[in-house]
Amino acid sequence: MNRQTVNQASGVLPIVLSVAACALVLVALLTGEAASEKASGDEGTLAHVFQVLVLAELPFILIFIATADWRRISRIAGLLALQGVALMLAFAPVAFFRL
Repeated sequence: MNRQTVNQASGVLPIVLSVAACALVLVALLTGEAASEKASGDEGTLAHVFQVLVLAELPFILIFIATADWRRISRIAGLLALQGVALMLAFAPVAFFRL
């Protein structure tokens, strides 16, 4: 793999992981799994999978920054901003429903 391919993949993967984390929270809410975990006071499997998805983004973001072509700063800034928005999207239902 060349540097550009690695950069493109590491730029998109955090967004995909954030969307997956958000979908996981929404599925937990729709199935009632989040309420049962909250009532029992124990973090269940879904909470741990959410945490792993969010933490898995960090290495890809670092790889994206390390392999970036800094002559195209607007593209880098745009993708980093999109990654941040996707991460906020993942945490939005958690904060809104106080899970």
